[in-house]
Amino acid sequence: MSYDNNLSGALFKNQKKQTDKHPDYNGSCEIEGTEYWVSAWVNKSSKGVSYMSLKFNPKDGAPKKEQAPVDDDFADDVPF
Repeated sequence: MSYDNNLSGALFKNQKKQTDKHPDYNGSCEIEGTEYWVSAWVNKSSKGVSYMSLKFNPKDGAPKKEQAPVDDDFADDVPF
């Protein structure tokens, strides 16, 4: 029986961080069969609460987001 990695991943402390723009943590995850690189930054809100900001990039270099098809039903003449 194979292990299902869907909707799981791991983050590791970034040992190569050189500037504040580099992520504090990096790793990977799998979402619906697609593998992503994950970057995370530790931040503080204006109220002083710590949180992590995350960024996901597909491992295969595919576009980040597919554009939804335009529905031509809204192209009718609208009286406003």
